[in-house]
Amino acid sequence: MIRFILKRLLISALLLLAMSAVTFLLMRLTPGNYLDTMRLDPQISAETLAHYERIYRLEEPVWVQYVSWVWDVLQGDWGHSFYFNVPVTRVIKGRIGNTLLLSLSAFLLTWLCAIPLGVWASVRRGRGVDRLVQAAAYFFLSIPGFFVAMVLLFWASGSGILPLGGMTSPGFDRMGLLGKGGDLLRHLAIPTLALSLASIAALQRIMRGNMLEELGKQYVTALRAKGLSETRVIYGHVLRNALNPLITLLGYEFAGLLSGAALIEIVTSWPGLGSLMLTAVRAKDIYLVMASMMMGGLMFLLGNLLADILLVKADPRIRLGDRRA
Repeated sequence: MIRFILKRLLISALLLLAMSAVTFLLMRLTPGNYLDTMRLDPQISAETLAHYERIYRLEEPVWVQYVSWVWDVLQGDWGHSFYFNVPVTRVIKGRIGNTLLLSLSAFLLTWLCAIPLGVWASVRRGRGVDRLVQAAAYFFLSIPGFFVAMVLLFWASGSGILPLGGMTSPGFDRMGLLGKGGDLLRHLAIPTLALSLASIAALQRIMRGNMLEELGKQYVTALRAKGLSETRVIYGHVLRNALNPLITLLGYEFAGLLSGAALIEIVTSWPGLGSLMLTAVRAKDIYLVMASMMMGGLMFLLGNLLADILLVKADPRIRLGDRRA
């Protein structure tokens, strides 16, 4: 297992390096940079601009700038955000927690809703309830999450039940503990629903298929022949076996939510890495773009690593195959 994890970490590091190289190259190949905007400000002296150019080697070739950036990152220096005029690490720290909060809430909602729906639909196969659930699943699978977010925002603007965006209300600091929790949950509602509805639909269908496959096996007939109640057969034996294949989806589902949260954050004005990346790209703040991309890529790769570890734990054959290799 240790060798397996080390191998996956090495592959993840190489992938991050490749992602950073491509992002850096694309940002540098596009015309202009943030210093061009700073030159339009008469309050910024030429000495200040020359200082930035010298520190970040902007007059050097692209590959020299990239190698210099990688070397600085390895030493813990992620650069300076030109747009926010603070170190990049300070900006990232204030946003990464928000993205994780949104992704975790969508992750929990997805699994808490999808598993019971899949079980409920499977034991009522072919009935009206099953058909209704499957029709809803097809519907939400066919609609992009950002469109769901816009529809929910339009509904909220007319009803006034939920806030129209952001993470907190203007008077958040003056609220009590319960008030802050309730306000945060209200702001989480729309982005969490928009991010998780398609995942609920997909996971529900997988769970339903696993349950139907298990219900058709001979051990279920034997359990019923022994006189076990249908509830004990379903929830004591079938459900446990049907859940095993879903273990490996935990990491992939979380990684997918992380990657899909960016657009939802932008639409709902959620202050996470997604909206930060958009701001950084529009401002040509290259070091903030690089840090945002690296944090998003790192979380995505860690989610996939978790899925691989769970897969090895759930299926010993994969672990043995890896040892022989």
